[in-house]
Amino acid sequence: MRRPLLALPALVLLAATAHADEGLWPFDMVPKAAIAKAHNVNLTDAWLDHLRLSTVRISAGGTGSFVSKNGLILTNHHVASDCIANIASSSHNYMADGFYAARDGGAEPKCPNLSADVLVATQDVTDQVRAARQPGMSDADANTAMKAKMGELEKACSDKNATASRDAGISARCEVVTLYAGGKYALYTYRRYTDLRLVFAPEAAIAFFGGDPDNFTYPRFDLDMAIFRAYANDKPATPEQYLTWNASGPADGEVAFVSGNPGTTRRLATMAQLQALRDTVYPRYLDSLGRERDLLKALEAQGPEYGRETREDLFGIENSLKALKGYLGGLRDPALMKIKKDDEAALQKAIDADPKLKAQYGTTIADVAKVEAEIPKLFPSYMSLERVSGSSLLDIARNLVRMSAELSLPSSKRLREYRDANLDAVKQALFSPAPVYGAVEVVAIRAWLEGAARDLRADPDLVKKLLDGKSPERRAREIVTGSRLFDVYARKALFSGGKSAVDASDDPAVALMRAIDDASRAARKKYEDGVEAPMRQLGEKVAQATFAVRGTSTYPDATFTLRLSVGVVKGYAEHGKNVPYATDFAGMYAHATGHEPFKLPQRWLDKKTALNPATKLNFVSTDDIIGGNSGSPVVNAKGELVGLIFDGNISSLPNNFVYREVTERAVSVDSAAMLEALRKVFDAGALADELTR
Repeated sequence: MRRPLLALPALVLLAATAHADEGLWPFDMVPKAAIAKAHNVNLTDAWLDHLRLSTVRISAGGTGSFVSKNGLILTNHHVASDCIANIASSSHNYMADGFYAARDGGAEPKCPNLSADVLVATQDVTDQVRAARQPGMSDADANTAMKAKMGELEKACSDKNATASRDAGISARCEVVTLYAGGKYALYTYRRYTDLRLVFAPEAAIAFFGGDPDNFTYPRFDLDMAIFRAYANDKPATPEQYLTWNASGPADGEVAFVSGNPGTTRRLATMAQLQALRDTVYPRYLDSLGRERDLLKALEAQGPEYGRETREDLFGIENSLKALKGYLGGLRDPALMKIKKDDEAALQKAIDADPKLKAQYGTTIADVAKVEAEIPKLFPSYMSLERVSGSSLLDIARNLVRMSAELSLPSSKRLREYRDANLDAVKQALFSPAPVYGAVEVVAIRAWLEGAARDLRADPDLVKKLLDGKSPERRAREIVTGSRLFDVYARKALFSGGKSAVDASDDPAVALMRAIDDASRAARKKYEDGVEAPMRQLGEKVAQATFAVRGTSTYPDATFTLRLSVGVVKGYAEHGKNVPYATDFAGMYAHATGHEPFKLPQRWLDKKTALNPATKLNFVSTDDIIGGNSGSPVVNAKGELVGLIFDGNISSLPNNFVYREVTERAVSVDSAAMLEALRKVFDAGALADELTR
């Protein structure tokens, strides 16, 4: 599974104006009156609660929704792809052939290392978190104290909900979410399902038809869907709410709502923050991902089994590369940057015009720029040491090394990822039976070592610990061939043995993570003290200033937490041509060339005459989305499921920074197409009946 990109601390700079359908709205902030005025739809609290409780956040980095009373969860194939790849084998290539439990043995196999969260409650805890900052504290000490308070709130919440959750065969998870870069803190309580089992997935070739050339484009012809079932106490779960399936899909011009967990946006960032992303952060990620992609492509070419093993990593990397290039293109667009520059200047002017605001916040934006100037100095080593490639082995080794030390501390004093509220997820990943492929590990570790050795060359002793006097390739092979962490039982033995066992281990992956842990922690602390800590305080100040100037009716930046967006199903004009709102199966067959990646699976060729060619396949809407919305349900005014978000077009990527809706569109699979395919291509009538019953 690809590791998420490290995020810089966000900062608030509220936009002075907004487009009609702009907004990634927390469910307790949805502007119901504005939506009623713009779309003639009156959203009720019951409507919002139904949609919220039907939506799930999937730990693979996406969204899904309950779509039956027996726990079926609809999401994207690319969100489910880790699970699909993990249950596959050299004799059962479910990525290539697809999977349907009723056909492939009857059992619904459990997805290792996967969970789904339902947001059941939110609570404003801003005052409690801020109260942890005592007068006279340094920024670093205040940051530590506030994070400790967040951990205490999370633990108390988790403990409060633990018994009832266990009795129901699920678990509780609580997290304090930072909104408006510290302008507000909210405690989110989740109902977590840790037993997800695969029910259905089409062939990867139809889920990602068109491959990388079509990625982030439109028109599209993808059946990017998959279906899990959540279990509780080893029985199908019975969710509190689930969505009714609309068999017709949406009409052109119809209002459409998206409920999902957008990952990260930077619309409220200052110019200095955007410049740090443009000049330092994104280029480094592009370099790192590009190096790993090239090595994986070379491995893929060595044979079909290597192709199967590398497919999931390659998809994730190529998707990230394309997205990052789109983001970087936006930040290099003079027109977009002028919008941000003018907006910041207008805020500064308003602050300067008010003596009270000027006294409190007059230098705040300039202070932000001073902090951001530290990023080029601190980020390279932080990234190299804390983002240890896409290696599962090194992730496992690091968790073993750090948990052996962190678990001896009170929960509030630990690194955030090892606090009690997060431990279940860490252990689920640590003891996952998902296969780890040696050849892929060599590539991931080699790519990381090459970049780290370059970034850390000013510290030759540290580089020596990394490489042990060998080339990155040889060192990577040595680690992979010598490690016993491929075996889940070996991991459990080390974990059970505690710090003494981990300290004594001669496993090369554990030894490497142990050898660099002090340096890695130091790089993390320097970054957190030099960037995160002052930005937490500055973020709060800028939020207060912008609230004073522009009010509090603007939504916060995305944080991979539940949001609602509203839009309209409609096409657009590009390069003098009208792009229709929807594609259909007839267009899919016309788009096929018989050659990868435009080659249809044989099943689809055999079933061509059974399909209604006019059935809408994909459609676009003006809904406001970003990465993390993958798998989000699209619902109509009645709250019925009419589509499944799976992408945005290429022009929508700079919406990360400034929302626009000229040619920018969200791309979805039509609910009608999913039913048509289940019944007529996959002979999955029983599953279609369960969805529509």
